[in-house]
Amino acid sequence: MTWLSDLGATSPVVVAPMAGGPTTPELVIAAAGAGSLGFLAGGYLTGEALGEQLARVRAETSLYGVNLFAADQVPVDRVAYAAYRDLIRPEAERYGVDLPADPVEDDDSWRVKVDVLVEHPVPVVSFTFGIPDASALAALRGAGSLLVQTVTSVDEARRAAEAGVDALAVQASAAGGHSGTLTPEHIPVERPLTDLVADVAATIGLPLLGAGGIADATDVHAVLAAGADAAAVGTVLLLADESGTSAAHRAGLVDHSRQTAVMRAWTGRPARGLRNSFSDTYDASAPSGYPALHHLTRPIRRAAAAAADPEHVNLWAGTGFRAARAGSAAEILVALA
Repeated sequence: MTWLSDLGATSPVVVAPMAGGPTTPELVIAAAGAGSLGFLAGGYLTGEALGEQLARVRAETSLYGVNLFAADQVPVDRVAYAAYRDLIRPEAERYGVDLPADPVEDDDSWRVKVDVLVEHPVPVVSFTFGIPDASALAALRGAGSLLVQTVTSVDEARRAAEAGVDALAVQASAAGGHSGTLTPEHIPVERPLTDLVADVAATIGLPLLGAGGIADATDVHAVLAAGADAAAVGTVLLLADESGTSAAHRAGLVDHSRQTAVMRAWTGRPARGLRNSFSDTYDASAPSGYPALHHLTRPIRRAAAAAADPEHVNLWAGTGFRAARAGSAAEILVALA
């Protein structure tokens, strides 16, 4: 845990970024108070919003990182997009919302957010979805940031190491939310996190974070024993007092009869979440295509969240979701460590 210790961390448990609301500045600050490095989730934020969240965290602690969605679009087939739009139209009509007629393909303001982090340097920057280009990596490293790449296989770990990152976040399929796979047209192979970490550790000489399905202290110890420097957790914090998890999402999490699955229904990119009416009805028909499907289903998700309806909103969660509980983030993190 040397590199984390150098940053001021005293815990081997890292708080993974959870974009779309669950990660808040308060959650990252609470993590730092427990000796854990927490990542702000830059995905979906505007550059201005990211700057505001950074300012709030920086005012309280120097132990934090930021995660960005590296530009790695998966263009959708326009015919498949139109067919899927027609298929889910009844769900939009249920809430009286409109769906984008044409695919929206954007890069999540990638360059804008890189510029924000260069202008306002942060201790650690992590990336998911894609490996940034050399110029972005050089700019962020020049600003003094440690660079971490999310990978889901040994091959991806090699590619990230060759690109020159400083550390790897090794993510197993059990992780909640979007897979960091670099080949999103394929569903990632399901492998135990400890096996994946051990394989990467034996092949790549970089510091490792292990992520995916970690539910308790036994899981943390196992991933450390497999060769990781720290264990990254997210789902177990979704019910924490400081998280921004919506009421609909919380309702889904406390229903322990639910099961998780990797699905494309919501965003066109593989992501693990709790099965519900929407995913069960439409996932088999969802085409590959990110961010087009993310923007397509967004009006439905927002309306369902506002109505506290867990059946028509994405309920991102890892396989260890039943371990999530209410309480302070610090208490949860201390128990895990």
